[in-house]
Amino acid sequence: MVKLTMIARVTDGLPLAEGLDDGRDQKDADFYKQQAKLLFKNLSKGHHEASRMSIETGPYYFHYIIEGRVCYLTMCDRSYPKKLAFQYLEDLKNEFERVNGNQIETAARPYAFIKFDTFIQKTKKLYLDTRTQRNLAKLNDELYEVHQIMTRNVQEVLGVGEKLDQVSEMSSRLTSDTRIYAHKAKDLNRQALIRKYAPVAIVIGVVLMLFWLKNKIW
Repeated sequence: MVKLTMIARVTDGLPLAEGLDDGRDQKDADFYKQQAKLLFKNLSKGHHEASRMSIETGPYYFHYIIEGRVCYLTMCDRSYPKKLAFQYLEDLKNEFERVNGNQIETAARPYAFIKFDTFIQKTKKLYLDTRTQRNLAKLNDELYEVHQIMTRNVQEVLGVGEKLDQVSEMSSRLTSDTRIYAHKAKDLNRQALIRKYAPVAIVIGVVLMLFWLKNKIW
């Protein structure tokens, strides 16, 4: 089942349209929307290996198509057929280009094409039931293949895992360095005390020794 649909400009990550949803059937809806926006931000920096990709995220998959400097992204249940997800995106792409193609580059504000939600919702309903004759025909369409589309993990794509590992490593290194510094500081303080009080202790020791010898002799 399609859970989320977003369209963004690749050059700067600007959101152009979104399939509006109340999110009542999905936990952490805002979390996944934020992930989608981070993906758009990454794409705007040129961090994409292919024009079509599937990305694992929790119990879902992001699927996206990039064409004409626009990214069409949807998030579906893991069980939802990959082939249908990409054909759904193809339908959105074709209509979006037909209706808004000459305005994409000049759009200056987020969600400039929010009215496209009407078409998104209508198309989403067509792909809701995977067992309809229409969708079964699409699944059996041998001319449309998705086997070669790369699948990655969202942490790998966004670099989150790597960044967390770096933070953890830096934290461990800082803790280790702090312990070493504390140990050295103790040694330095001990040496400073010895240098400061050693002469006094020697003088006192000599005086006491002389005093003891004097009493011994007399």
